[in-house]
Amino acid sequence: MLKTEMRNPDSYDIDKMSTSEMLEIINNENAKVTAAVEKALPQIAIVCDAVADAIKMGGRIFYIGSGTSGRLAVCDAAECPPTFGVPYDLFNGIIAGGEKCMFKAAENAEDNPEAGINDLKARNFCDKDVLIGISASGSAAYVISAVNYAKSVGAKAFSITNNPDTELGKTADVDICADTGPEVITGSTRMKAGTAQKIILNMISTASMVKCGCVYENMMINLKPTNKKLRRRMIGIVTEILGCSDDKAEKLLEENGWSIRSAVEISE
Repeated sequence: MLKTEMRNPDSYDIDKMSTSEMLEIINNENAKVTAAVEKALPQIAIVCDAVADAIKMGGRIFYIGSGTSGRLAVCDAAECPPTFGVPYDLFNGIIAGGEKCMFKAAENAEDNPEAGINDLKARNFCDKDVLIGISASGSAAYVISAVNYAKSVGAKAFSITNNPDTELGKTADVDICADTGPEVITGSTRMKAGTAQKIILNMISTASMVKCGCVYENMMINLKPTNKKLRRRMIGIVTEILGCSDDKAEKLLEENGWSIRSAVEISE
């Protein structure tokens, strides 16, 4: 049996616990997630380097998953443009069953292998691109077929799983396995497994964007002035880099089309 499908002995009697006892159990289990991710850091590093290299060569990055994994894929991809100032088609999140499944679960969507291939074809996925398939169980046919298709066109294809020695993991060029073990609620991989997947996706997108020059020191220098909060943040970044007043920073940004790079003359 998959570890993520096993019963967790520490939560056998959760239905009889007080609220505080429930929360303590959940919190204790969540604390195990970072240790599981830490063991996978060598594989995560390989994927980060491959993603950065692909972007520098004009490729795109695709995340694909079903259910929780798909929703996390879409979220991470959607957050890259406002964070790093990259085009909206650079990181692409695909969820089995389509956009409607972000809001309403369709559990059978993961069993459709043809759909995984068709969803990549519809986006003109090619050999310059990179695919990262996400599945806690490592058995979602939708994701496995997509990884196989990506490899068939000459692209690099990786996986994020939460069980060792899965079909998906064996299919991918590199498998990032965060072995988070049995869930507090048996089989509910929206919990520890999903948390680990979120952490790993954050690592991949963040590290690759840093390697591509989208961060100066530890500051977001490709921000766009799309709201008051971001304009204030941009002023603060210029002030921090140049050691000038807020008024001077705002004036420099206005004179340079609200481009932090131009305002402080940071080269690509």
